[in-house]
Order: sequence, then C-alpha cells, then structure tokens
Amino acid sequence: MTQILELESARLVLRQWQDDDLKEFAALCADPQVMRYFPAPLSRLESAALIGRIRGHFAEYGYGLWALERKDTGAFIGMTGLLNVGFDAAFTPAVEISWRLARRHWGLGFASEAAWTCLRCAFAQLGLEEVVSFTTRENLASQKVMQAIGMQADPAGDFEHPKLEPGHPLRPHVLYRIDRAQWQATLRG
Repeated sequence: MTQILELESARLVLRQWQDDDLKEFAALCADPQVMRYFPAPLSRLESAALIGRIRGHFAEYGYGLWALERKDTGAFIGMTGLLNVGFDAAFTPAVEISWRLARRHWGLGFASEAAWTCLRCAFAQLGLEEVVSFTTRENLASQKVMQAIGMQADPAGDFEHPKLEPGHPLRPHVLYRIDRAQWQATLRG
C-alpha cells in the first residue's frame, strides 16, 4: 500500500481529506468568483466526487491535492498539491502543482506558502525532475503564485486545453515549469 504523505509549513497543515471538509469545500467550489477560470462552479455532488477522485490519486501515488488547514484557527481553507496531468499535451506526462482557496483567504500568501511546501515535497521527497503548472491566460493571480515559487513561463508550451471545446474563452492556457536545478537555485538565492 502506498504511504500517503502529510506536509506542513509555517502557517498551514497540508493533510488528508476528512468527511467534514465537504461543506466548506463545496461552498468554495460553488463560489462563482473562486471558479471564474473554470468552466462552471461545482454542485455539492460534483465537489464530493472531486474529493473522491483526489483520494483515489493519493491511494495510487501517495501524493495529490492536500486539504489546507490553518494552524492558528484549524479552519479548512482550500486545497493545494501535486497531480498527474490527466490529458495528453506536448508537455505530458507531467506532474502539475495546483491550488484553490476560499476567497476570504486570498491575499494572505497562503497559496504561495502551500505551493512552495508542495514543491519541496516534489523535489526533496518524491524525487521528481520537473513540475508544471498552467492556467488560463487571464488568471494573473495564479500566474503570480507560479512566479513567486520560482516557476518560469514557457511561452512555447502554451496550449489549448483539450478538455474544453474549441472556441471556449478559457481554452487558451499558459504553461509554467520548474525543474530540480531551478528549485535548488531558489533555495540558494
């Protein structure tokens, strides 16, 4: 059986999902502002199904999208983690770093802190050689997180997301990358 990692940073615990996370997770996935760069907000049932898929990824690989909990309050604030990219593209196979936080926790540095913790896990614990991230061209906030954790834009790798219909306004995506050497350089920097 694959050992499931749990992580922590200065202010956050990156932990396994608990059944009582569904209420808060469904609320953040139903928030149109949180989901504005996704095709649509998710229903409670769709959010529960997503947690099920996340748990399955953890069971198979030992890593995935961790539930984020604030150390100071114990509040569930979203998810951050590492996920095998689930579609074919020029840059796949690849492991993606991703995050989604409840709006009231934006602007406090939690996304960058959690993402940095995940990168450390990816390179120091899992031995990955590279991690990618991608988002819509308009999602500048997520691109700023990518830059804050040392990822570099790869304009040659920008792509049309294959899970969205041609012509969909969210289909054009930007690609960011970081490899082990770049990550180590940020540690020395």
